[in-house]
Amino acid sequence: MNELGFIPVSPVAIIQIVAAYLLGSIAFGIVVSKLFKLPDPRTVGSGNPGATNVLRSGKKSAAALTLLGDAFKGWFPVWLVMQPDGGVMWITSAVAVAVFLGHLYPVFHKFKGGKGVATALGVMLAISPSLALAALLTWVVIFVLTKFSSLSAIMAAMMAPVYAWYLLDDAYHDFEMVVVFVSIMLVWRHRTNIQKLLNGTEAGFGKKKH
Repeated sequence: MNELGFIPVSPVAIIQIVAAYLLGSIAFGIVVSKLFKLPDPRTVGSGNPGATNVLRSGKKSAAALTLLGDAFKGWFPVWLVMQPDGGVMWITSAVAVAVFLGHLYPVFHKFKGGKGVATALGVMLAISPSLALAALLTWVVIFVLTKFSSLSAIMAAMMAPVYAWYLLDDAYHDFEMVVVFVSIMLVWRHRTNIQKLLNGTEAGFGKKKH
């Protein structure tokens, strides 16, 4: 921070943040579906270009690749800027937010992206593997009990800030704020699913849509 109280922004930091957003804008659900010659995930099911919707095509390998791709793009830029000694916290936080927003609002697809669950998991994995594991276990438990992917994601998102508060050191306050922001956005992106869950019209795996 300089004598005027402003944090200096280097050209390298700007490049890192912009590159993270562009990487986030790559929709692996669309890319993988083209490679496997499957329908565009935006035209089927929920219209979301994510792993859950790709799975509805019946191609589990395509869904798995989509999940890994979306998670990797969340993890990689955050992990990279943290090398070799943890990086500058505000830059790391900005990169984490940028790659996540890139998935939600991709410049390559008219700013219409996915809901960000896998990418958020990748971001959390780079920040703290234990945080990512706690969120993932929450998703798995809720999904096993309910078969609703959306409800699982919502519950995991709501619990993530709690896990961050317990698992992250006090020195990582900025990262806690990143997790809170990501969690709020995840719940917001699932607002239509929340309404369907309340109405009893949400389609879960192994469940018939009313």
